[in-house]
Amino acid sequence: MKITDKTKLKKLFEMKEVIDILLSHNFPCVMCPMAKMEMDILDIGSVCKMYGINKKNLINEINEFITVNNKKAKK
Repeated sequence: MKITDKTKLKKLFEMKEVIDILLSHNFPCVMCPMAKMEMDILDIGSVCKMYGINKKNLINEINEFITVNNKKAKK
């Protein structure tokens, strides 16, 4: 699975390990009760734009994490 700027928050939040990465980038929706109601609507790119988060760096870090974990799981 590859994360893009169109990936919905619901998909991200299903991957518990990714939450630490989101928090390290000051991603506000992790703790926001309103975001929980809009997880099917909000995408990572829109949230990054709204809050001035470097979308490219965040998405790259998440995808790198997923790639490394997938390789470990295959061993």
